[in-house]
Amino acid sequence: MASAGLNKWIVSGNLAADAEIKTVDLRDGEKAQVAKATLYVRKPRNRKESFTVSLSIWESSAAWRKLPYLKKGSLIICTGSVEPSPYISSNGNAPKAGLQMSVLDVDLDTIRNGDEEDSNQSNSEFEMSQESVPA
Repeated sequence: MASAGLNKWIVSGNLAADAEIKTVDLRDGEKAQVAKATLYVRKPRNRKESFTVSLSIWESSAAWRKLPYLKKGSLIICTGSVEPSPYISSNGNAPKAGLQMSVLDVDLDTIRNGDEEDSNQSNSEFEMSQESVPA
């Protein structure tokens, strides 16, 4: 199998905010939904520094069904294709480069729940149910 033209990337990071769903007009006149999010990726050698990747998750992708779990701070692993996204910075008008990923699939690593009280309650209910199970 030839891999000419293959553009498949895997990146892991934390979501900057909950994914936002937008409706867009396609070239053929149809409408489609796309979720937009930003992923913070830490550099392996210097964990204090990070870079961002702009994510696009289309409604026809396998990643779409995981949108309810994509909450701010969640650690996720994205698979998809990446394109450079050059821009001019507002601070100093310097040329910069960003990354835009069209996500095909998402693996959930650590999920953040917006309501910590519900999360703690679920944990205590689980622990209580485990106490009543005979060993």
